[in-house]
Amino acid sequence: MRDVPDSRPGDVAPDGRDETSAERADRNWNEVLQELRVLQTGTQILTGFLLALAFQPAFRDLDDAQRAFYLVLVVLSALSTIVALAPVALHRVLFRQRAKPEIVAYGHAALITALATVSLLLLCVVAFVFDVVVDAGASLTVAAVLATLILVLWVVVPLMMRRSARTGGAAR
Repeated sequence: MRDVPDSRPGDVAPDGRDETSAERADRNWNEVLQELRVLQTGTQILTGFLLALAFQPAFRDLDDAQRAFYLVLVVLSALSTIVALAPVALHRVLFRQRAKPEIVAYGHAALITALATVSLLLLCVVAFVFDVVVDAGASLTVAAVLATLILVLWVVVPLMMRRSARTGGAAR
């Protein structure tokens, strides 16, 4: 850990970074923005795919249940986009109001919510495609496999790594 300059006593965070709370908030906001960019790109691709489907000739062949499922997917896609963009809208409203820590906290909560909605959207889009191309049984199977992968890679592994880091297992 570096020595803290006398002009900034107490600015060293528990993670050993020598930064003021404003610098920390700026760094955290930049990290939130980077994550939002990745999430928004994926959401935009899925949304574009879904919106284009309705204009395909084969769309007429869908049964009523598949059309209803499709419309649920479109709404879920819109919801994912709205949630992922919410931190940006909040930042615009609170720009220069010295509320960066609050914006970062809101961005964090919105990102967690957006990840949940995007994971559900991704899972359901793939299940929808399997239902249309193969059958409902294949749709349920692929949904179960993807749900397991999402749960393991997006929840279980990160929580295990978090626990390991807190107990010093990750420190070397």
